[in-house]
Amino acid sequence: MSVNVDSRVVAPGDDELMGDAWRLKERIRSEEGVLKQRRGFFTDAYRRSTVHVFLAGDELVGFATVRRDGYILFLAVSPDFRGEGFGERLVARVADEHGSVTCHARATNEDALKFYESLGFEIKRRIENYYEDGGDAYYLKLGDSESITKRLSELVRRR
Repeated sequence: MSVNVDSRVVAPGDDELMGDAWRLKERIRSEEGVLKQRRGFFTDAYRRSTVHVFLAGDELVGFATVRRDGYILFLAVSPDFRGEGFGERLVARVADEHGSVTCHARATNEDALKFYESLGFEIKRRIENYYEDGGDAYYLKLGDSESITKRLSELVRRR
């Protein structure tokens, strides 16, 4: 898809694009059964975090909601834009700003687990009943290898 996509960073405390991010998260939840968090949790996390976004005009392509310690609370890419490197670029931006990048992924979300593992994340542990609905999660950490961080940083510069 040949579309002009811009990136932006939304600072903590700024609600800019929060409604768009919520709608994208809810679309993914309804279509794929993941990202099941309640609105209050999502809103609080969004407001407390730095949010990296990609926009195609007024359409939110994807976003990563990131705590100060490099923990990715939410990572979402519109199904219409998947396979074009936006998820990798979002993670690369986080890796470029933080010495450590971590996240949780639902144990049953094979697509997310494959995605993170392809970027060099390692499963550190499984946490039973992590999610509000009783679902298990894996705690993932981006490998400490300098080559992984370098590779992700190069992704940011190339795109």
